[in-house]
Amino acid sequence: MEPSFVIPRRKLSHEVLEHLLARIRSGEFAPGEQLPSERELMQAYGVGRPAVREALQSLERAGILSITHGERARIVVPTADALIGQIASGARHILHVQPHTLEHLKDARLFLEVGLARRAAERASESAIEALEAAHADLVRALSTPDSFLSRDMAFHREIARATENPIFPAIVEAMFGWLGEFYSHLVRAPGAENLTIEEHARILEAIKARDPAAAGQAMHDHLTRANSLYRRFERG
Repeated sequence: MEPSFVIPRRKLSHEVLEHLLARIRSGEFAPGEQLPSERELMQAYGVGRPAVREALQSLERAGILSITHGERARIVVPTADALIGQIASGARHILHVQPHTLEHLKDARLFLEVGLARRAAERASESAIEALEAAHADLVRALSTPDSFLSRDMAFHREIARATENPIFPAIVEAMFGWLGEFYSHLVRAPGAENLTIEEHARILEAIKARDPAAAGQAMHDHLTRANSLYRRFERG
């Protein structure tokens, strides 16, 4: 009788990958340390070089290993920036081949940044507020240098993320700006958009300084939703 379902045989490289992951997660190899050589791994697992290399390359793509030609693979020291960066190129590709995804990304940004503004109002230190004030002053000065306005706009939002004192948030915001920047660069220069941005940033800043999470979240929500509406009018214009 023929079986109704055949369980596919796993590739040798998958077996090697799982064994290496288990050893890494157990702490046998600490961040920054090198793995055994390819030859040592071949002998340890009784497999050929292709299986070992494929497993190592899979771990590199996952951001777990760093592979340099002529050296043994090294365990990557995990950082928020590195983890978020793993998905950056894929996200940019999706935005180009599926443009409607941009609306989903803008919605995600709205949800995230409203929360960040609220958290910044709760946690911002005096030095963080000073950094926000400096970023806003830079934005005002950028009115006379339109080419730098977008970068100064983004800098203000970066400082809000930093003010939360959670290192994951700045990494996520940085990735979002990388995806959104090329789509927004021509929009922020539309007549009137710069002044609107400055006014709304000022309201966000004042709410954070007042330690008012609800007001900060609402000010951010108003800023992003009104700006998106304005940009759409300019695009249709």
